[in-house]
Amino acid sequence: MLVIAGITILAGISLFSSFRMETNLDEYMPKTHPAFIYSEEANERFLIKDSILIAVEHPDSIYNPETLGKLIEIETALHSIEELANSRLQSIHSADNIVGSEEGLDIQRFYVSAPTSQAEADEIRDAVRKNTMIAGRMVSADERTALIVVELPESGFSNKLYDKIMGLSKQFSGPEILHVAGRPIVEGTLAILGPKDMGRTGPLVILVIAIVLLLVLRQARRTVITLAVVIASTIWAFGLMTALGVPLYSVSIMIPVMLIAIGVAYAIHLYNQIDYFTKGNPAAGRFEIAVNAISVIGKPALFAALTTVAGFISLVSSQVYPVKYFGLFTAFGVAASWLLTMILVPSGIVLWGNGKPPAVSRGGISGSIPFGARFADAISAHKSHVYVLTGFVLLLSLWGISRVWINTSFLDNFEQSSPIVQTDAFVNRHFGGTSSVNIILDSEEPDTFKQPEVLALMDSMQSSVMQLENVGDSQSLINYLKRMHFSMNAEDPAYDAIPGSSDIIAQYLLLYEMSGDPDNLWKVVDADFRSANVTVQLKSDDSRTINRVIDKAKEYVDDFAKKGITINFAGSGYKSLIFSNLILSGQIASLGLSVLIVFLLVAFMFRSALLGAIASIPVLISMVINFGIMGILNIPLTTSTALISSIAVGIGVDYAIHFIAHYREHLRKTGDEAVAARFSMSHTGRAVLLNASIVISGFMVMVFSVFPPNRQVGLLVSLNMLTAFLATVTIMFLVLRKSSSIVKERK
Repeated sequence: MLVIAGITILAGISLFSSFRMETNLDEYMPKTHPAFIYSEEANERFLIKDSILIAVEHPDSIYNPETLGKLIEIETALHSIEELANSRLQSIHSADNIVGSEEGLDIQRFYVSAPTSQAEADEIRDAVRKNTMIAGRMVSADERTALIVVELPESGFSNKLYDKIMGLSKQFSGPEILHVAGRPIVEGTLAILGPKDMGRTGPLVILVIAIVLLLVLRQARRTVITLAVVIASTIWAFGLMTALGVPLYSVSIMIPVMLIAIGVAYAIHLYNQIDYFTKGNPAAGRFEIAVNAISVIGKPALFAALTTVAGFISLVSSQVYPVKYFGLFTAFGVAASWLLTMILVPSGIVLWGNGKPPAVSRGGISGSIPFGARFADAISAHKSHVYVLTGFVLLLSLWGISRVWINTSFLDNFEQSSPIVQTDAFVNRHFGGTSSVNIILDSEEPDTFKQPEVLALMDSMQSSVMQLENVGDSQSLINYLKRMHFSMNAEDPAYDAIPGSSDIIAQYLLLYEMSGDPDNLWKVVDADFRSANVTVQLKSDDSRTINRVIDKAKEYVDDFAKKGITINFAGSGYKSLIFSNLILSGQIASLGLSVLIVFLLVAFMFRSALLGAIASIPVLISMVINFGIMGILNIPLTTSTALISSIAVGIGVDYAIHFIAHYREHLRKTGDEAVAARFSMSHTGRAVLLNASIVISGFMVMVFSVFPPNRQVGLLVSLNMLTAFLATVTIMFLVLRKSSSIVKERK
């Protein structure tokens, strides 16, 4: 016990000394994925970076000397932040204004210094209104809000930078309100709320489990030992994670709840056997009691632990790092929980005795045998009703499965009423959108994107994408050429179009390179004009919106191919889509792997493929119902919910293993199938019911999480456990009885 305490202390020191949470989506995916590699290369070519969006809202109009001056002050303050010293900023103060003049193309700032009078502010307003590349993009349509776009530095985003940005927003508030949004801010908020949420749900689940254990075990000593096991295993898992340099991800928040809720199962079955044995053998000594518990429960508990570990280990097949590491370290925690239970519970009996056990009869806890026997008889007598009801539920679930969709929205991690979601919604209402997808067009020939027919096709694609739901804006070489053509022709609306001559296009681009900021141009086209970037701004970051943009762009693949141009995609929005695809493929792989491993383990344990198949019935039913419920309730498959079925496979089969083990053993002893069925339902059925009740109680704590996906996981896992329990004592029970002659013969 001293060794266990020492390891726990060392693990705790490791945990608190190097605690780090990772929320950067780029760190969630394998660097070697082809789409990820191309996206990163395109990001470098076109200077594609996630941005922090600061919307400065004035009660009346931003076109007044004070507010326009404040925009300059905010930009200066941003550049004074060490991490942002070299970052590009865009606002109406720093943006290029493309206008025509007698000398040709004139590119200048809207204003350099703060206006000193309202008349000067009005001149700035008039200039912005005339420029369609800025009006509605950098200033809202109602002219009450101006946008400052801050590109992330090469060093990326950090909690330290997040604090500085949020502090700056408070510093410059009044009378203006500063709204800070963008993916980096969403990730930063997640990094702050995640550990807080874990710090709240962890102790809460311990409290709930402690109360339930006291009610079930009816001994403070047993409760303390069981809690010590699950707390130690949780600390071991997190300690190992941090010692190996693995950061915490959003799904890692659920690990303590998982381990605490799951880990009590082994102790429940041990104590259930201890109480049963001591009632029949009141003179048995401490050592004899401990040995009996291990000999009877040891093998089923071992294989129950192995199947649970298998369910989590199957998640390692996922290419998504949070899912992979969640499976790996939760599996380690489950194994540690089993090991500690098998050491500490028998040791506690030997050292301190069994205490005063609950009143029991020879079949189990007092009063449970009659109920268990009646329940077994009732299920057997109404088996046709059970089969029909199960079939109906499964058919309904299969329909629901067809409606399941994948979502990787970071914003959906938060309540719709939360400040971060409200801020994001404000910016989306007034501007193009806080998320983006980049459509990359590549050609082998230089100057391809100086050809009018190529640009016309590009314009057609861009216009089509703009018609989609939740697409707020788009920016490409087309916008620059149309603006320059319009400005160079006395702002005649007839010239708000792509020039019809390659020579004119080349002249315009040369003029812009000479007069404007070339970096703006290199964001939409490369120096050889053989590749172009269309940035599509989105008012939602969910996968459905991103998929619509991708699908619409792909409609032009054949037309571009005829001109020797290929279509690819890049940017954080596209990487989110790749992320969702990896979640789906990983979920399918892990589910298949977990079911296979569980079947093989149970078949090996019982030396019977038939019993392996029978034990798989509850997990298969719960898995189908889980996805069916998700589809019916429109709950998407996310990083969090993708874990549920693999979890359910590993945990749900535990009920079947213990039930089958005791049924087969009693059948061999008595030779009477009906007696064995009633005994299993009364004795093991009780332990399984208590196990399911405790696990459900633990997972229900997650409804108090600040993150909606975690609440969904808590409810869905609880539903899975209830389904697996009911399937075990109904459908599996009936199939087991039907196969009793074969079961009895198996050695």
